[in-house]
Amino acid sequence: MIGRAAILALAGWAIGTGAGAQGVNDYPTNARAEYVFTCMATNGQNREMLDRCSCGIDQIASILPYAAYVEAETVLRMQQMTGERASMFKSMAQMNEIVAELRRAEAEAEIICF
Repeated sequence: MIGRAAILALAGWAIGTGAGAQGVNDYPTNARAEYVFTCMATNGQNREMLDRCSCGIDQIASILPYAAYVEAETVLRMQQMTGERASMFKSMAQMNEIVAELRRAEAEAEIICF
């Protein structure tokens, strides 16, 4: 059974592949940029959306430590896969709580920035 330790290992690998040493809640530039690009692709590619999407990731970063963000993104990616392992990420309450933390941060960012 894949547990929190496996998620933390995957998240640790993802953090290690990001920018150099960062503060506890400081997201690497590439993670912020990826969020903004995805947000703009969804909401519109104009200056207003650039500002709103940048605000969004800044708000998320102020609420959720980067390690927790990577952990939640890892769970979300695993949930999109098929097979037995993916079903574990979909059905385990612990995995759902990890994603719920990100969703709460995103909701707050939505209220503030959009």
